[in-house]
Amino acid sequence: MSQHAPSLFEKMSEHSLNTQAPVALDRDEVETVPMVERSKAGRVPSYLSDHRKRLRHRFLTGGARAMPDYEILELTLFRVIPRQDVKPLARRLIDTFGDLSGVLSAPLARLEKVEGVGRAVALELKVMETVTHRMARAKIIKRQVISSWDAVIDYCHTVMAHRDTEQFRVLFLDKKNVLIADEQQGEGTVDHVPVYPREVVKRALELNASALILVHNHPSGDPTPSEEDIGMTNQIGDAANALGIILHDHLIIGRSREVSFRAEGLI
Repeated sequence: MSQHAPSLFEKMSEHSLNTQAPVALDRDEVETVPMVERSKAGRVPSYLSDHRKRLRHRFLTGGARAMPDYEILELTLFRVIPRQDVKPLARRLIDTFGDLSGVLSAPLARLEKVEGVGRAVALELKVMETVTHRMARAKIIKRQVISSWDAVIDYCHTVMAHRDTEQFRVLFLDKKNVLIADEQQGEGTVDHVPVYPREVVKRALELNASALILVHNHPSGDPTPSEEDIGMTNQIGDAANALGIILHDHLIIGRSREVSFRAEGLI
């Protein structure tokens, strides 16, 4: 890190009502996901219908924790691919991105390169990602950070652990260490993100913040601080201290663990 700082379906329905031109379907809604053989009555075969009922029943009766990631994905895909076997696509997504978190955090362009994934499926997955981020954020915003530290760590992992580029965020706290703002301050490449210490401190003054927590991720998965990370942290700390603003910590988020500068004695 350097030191340089109406739903899709509503739109489709409206389009089909107001124009005579045919509506172009996403490729995940047509031929890229193999169609199951239909019965003579035109219905989806009973084995597929029964499979979906079993999955839904397991989920609703408390079996969600024991369900593998691909089955959770199946439940999600049922909504956008209602009459096709989605298990192969769910497994393909897990094989490609590693786990459910990896699937949800994958960039739109990478998702759409997976066979069977078109815009409708990709949109559904990104909506799920947004929901998980907002739920995690709701547990910490306007709350006292010290007493909610585990939730802060969970939020940072949810938002940043599976990113394939570096992101730099700042958590702004008031005098009582209540989180008053969470803002992205920079986004970069796989091993670099521009950070501007003056801009970080300037924003703290604008928000009337009394303390800061810096957060950034290492896409490599290894959260070990680099010399550049340490140098940048010291510069922000010095600039903040000169204005009476406390730098509480700098968290580096890896794939499965994080490093706290405070805990490591680097602050």
